Amino acid sequence: MSRIRSKNTLLENGVFSYLRKRKIYFRKHYDKVYGKPDLALPRRKVAIFIDGDFWHGYKFIKLRQRLPRKYWTAKIKMNILRDKGVNHKLRKEGWTVVRIWEHEVKKDPAKALEKIASVLGKS
Repeated sequence: MSRIRSKNTLLENGVFSYLRKRKIYFRKHYDKVYGKPDLALPRRKVAIFIDGDFWHGYKFIKLRQRLPRKYWTAKIKMNILRDKGVNHKLRKEGWTVVRIWEHEVKKDPAKALEKIASVLGKS
């Protein structure tokens, strides 16, 4: 567990390099806004989160049956609730929130990255 990184993962670094190549300037792990998004474009008020499938509960209903119920179920449920709260608060403050799943980036990186570009109006 100690080797699991929360910042600068391979997926994040891939997205970072894609945006740099497209001359899209951003801030990594922007801590001046609630939720500390993985990528932020403060002038445009866009917050981008790259969520791991396991940690943020992708297909949690199916996965829940295979997990030890006490610890992991509670942890992932709290992560899901926190993500919803972060989305709500940022939108209330006028930010556009984009969430990209880990499997989307792995399966079709171009499509996932175009999702970001389309939100930014640079597709």
